[in-house]
Amino acid sequence: MLRNMATSLLVHERIRTTEAKAKELRPVVEKLISLGRVDDVHSRRMARRMIEDRVALQKLFDDVGPRFRERPGGYTRILKLGTRKGDGAEVAIIELTD
Repeated sequence: MLRNMATSLLVHERIRTTEAKAKELRPVVEKLISLGRVDDVHSRRMARRMIEDRVALQKLFDDVGPRFRERPGGYTRILKLGTRKGDGAEVAIIELTD
């Protein structure tokens, strides 16, 4: 599940999910973006372990990684939206910062 969510976040740069899932996803995506900052074979292979989609991997190393090259961390933000009507789960948006 985290692989799919990380892939979706990298492709769309913003996803809506539950707050608990967003909090679990944050460290996974932060590590992937740290790998994307350095474009070498080792980093690509380490990121390929987690991301199977070639489009998302290409975007990580061509767009997202260079955008955060000078930033030391804190690549994502979680915005709380409140509770979901159906089951009362806390809903949040996780997005890449600019």
